[in-house]
Amino acid sequence: MSFSHLSHLECGRCGADHAADRPQNLCRTCGSPLLARYDLAAVRAAVRPADLARRPPDLWRYHELLPVGRADAVVTLGEGMTPLLPMPRYGERIGLPGLLMKDEGLVPTGSFKARGAAVGVSRAAELGIKRLAMPTNGNAGAAWSVYGARAGLTTTVVMPADAPRITRRECVAAGADLHVVDGLISDAGRMVGELVAREHGEVFDASTLKEPYRIEGKKTMGLEIVEQLGWRPPDVIIYPTGGGVGLIGIHKALSELAELGWITGAPPRLVAVQAAGCAPIVRAFERGERESEFWSGARTVAFGINVPRPLGDFLILDALAETSGTAISVTDDELLADLRTVAALEGAFVCPEGAAAFTAARKLRESGWLAEDDQVVVLNTGAGLKYPQTVPVDAEVLPPSPEPA
Repeated sequence: MSFSHLSHLECGRCGADHAADRPQNLCRTCGSPLLARYDLAAVRAAVRPADLARRPPDLWRYHELLPVGRADAVVTLGEGMTPLLPMPRYGERIGLPGLLMKDEGLVPTGSFKARGAAVGVSRAAELGIKRLAMPTNGNAGAAWSVYGARAGLTTTVVMPADAPRITRRECVAAGADLHVVDGLISDAGRMVGELVAREHGEVFDASTLKEPYRIEGKKTMGLEIVEQLGWRPPDVIIYPTGGGVGLIGIHKALSELAELGWITGAPPRLVAVQAAGCAPIVRAFERGERESEFWSGARTVAFGINVPRPLGDFLILDALAETSGTAISVTDDELLADLRTVAALEGAFVCPEGAAAFTAARKLRESGWLAEDDQVVVLNTGAGLKYPQTVPVDAEVLPPSPEPA
């Protein structure tokens, strides 16, 4: 029995086919991201949803729909199958009693980036790649550094100086070659591009959507949500969107499940959430455009979604259009307030990007775009503990009690 039913790579824009048995970056025809395609008829013949329940509770339970060809090529730290938690108190407050949270703060490295790193690094090592390079807003670099170390690969990471400092420490601890740039992730991306060009053939560019397998790890969030709901999709999935790989991946997962016949009916409406200080997807969506424009002066406390122009912007906008979804921006003040409210009501210390998704749920309910009986899943993409600066503490220091006589 095949471990994977990967068949080829396909350009997400022009549809050109590319071989999957060698390292690939962007489409050689039009320079757009490549998407992994599978022999879904073979998947349908090999496995049924009921079979998955007997497998270990990690993302590799879906290995027929993942690109790694051999079980012994899997690089894992136990990632996947994060909880889908009811959020009744916050949900009641905002008028969504069926609100659920998919908590990605509980995966290795404390963010959903571990999913993309696990699958991307596994496939890179399987294809014989020895050194990876990537720009990052923090968490992806940390995850790829850790999984790269697990696989015995060398990883070069370039991140903006404003990225969460804990992610720098994760990279250093894992032995990565870390560089910090005074700029945005777009500036870090240019530095990686220069390195790859200079070291031609020696360094593989693992930037967001410049390699085709990170998205395959991220799509397992969609597979898990549907399985956790008894193979019935929710009405709405709300996702904090920077590079948008997770949203694109969830949409891809839902499309594959529908083609397999494992789910039926209308797909969940997808919502892309951005910060008011960096909202290129929201602006393009509101204008009815298929591509975004570079967002000048991008800045937000939700640093993971501080991406001035995502490479896969057209794939994000297609996903919203095809699911009757929407795009919405929230302010830093709004998301920081909801971060505190969610923690106080539910005991969940979410990351600022996750808080932005909760703010979006609240605002979409207020506007009537969400109905009270909608089943809504909010993605919390990381652990709030990685962002201690979001909750300033000004507590009085008390003297110790005197020793008893």
